[in-house]
Amino acid sequence: MSPIRLLIVDDHPVMRDGLRGVFAGDAGFDVVGEAGDGAEAVRQAQRTDITVDVVLMDLRMPGTGGVEAILRLRELKHPARVLVLTTFDADRDVLPAIEAGATGYLLKDAPREELIRAVRAAHAGQPVLSPSVAGTLMGRLGAREPGALSPANWTCSGLSPPAPPTRPSPGNCMSARPPSRPT
Repeated sequence: MSPIRLLIVDDHPVMRDGLRGVFAGDAGFDVVGEAGDGAEAVRQAQRTDITVDVVLMDLRMPGTGGVEAILRLRELKHPARVLVLTTFDADRDVLPAIEAGATGYLLKDAPREELIRAVRAAHAGQPVLSPSVAGTLMGRLGAREPGALSPANWTCSGLSPPAPPTRPSPGNCMSARPPSRPT
């Protein structure tokens, strides 16, 4: 099985270095490029000498931000899956990224194992949402009713972004974090 080819996009060099370190020691991954903003990410993804499977995308960057870059990446002939990796979980950040076509949305406070699972799931085309992001979406949609699951217990929000028919259905949804068990 060939490794998952990653493009890391973040405006902070130390963050890119850290992410490269997470994946460098795992034969299942190959970091094929890095970019400091969305425009550079699109240029990297358009290169003919590399193939990108998954883009780890920050949202708020100088120049071209993450949402604009996601929109541009979706226009490519063979678009990579985009997993947003950011510190922001407010609906003003989450909704535009998902509507633009992100496969998943994870926060930077995720443990290493969760990030690795999320990249694998995104590569497989499975939507990935961190529990707090799923909670943000459900709160925005008014789904808080008695008996509703708490975000910590969800394996998936059940929502998927508007997408071409080749995207997986919500029934194939996967969380990067295993569901918690009641104590």
